[in-house]
Amino acid sequence: MKYLTFRDLQEKLGGRGRTTIYRDVELGRLPKPTKIGSRLYWNEADVDAAIASLAG
Repeated sequence: MKYLTFRDLQEKLGGRGRTTIYRDVELGRLPKPTKIGSRLYWNEADVDAAIASLAG
């Protein structure tokens, strides 16, 4: 299982802005992040599945 940092997630989404990413999380378009220590991480498999479902 690979986790993405916020910066990794931004790159994967084509440079999408912070506000837009968090709005997509709130609307359920992207999975909620997992807090590890004081930082947030996204499960890459969950992000890929969310992208695939939106594209399909």
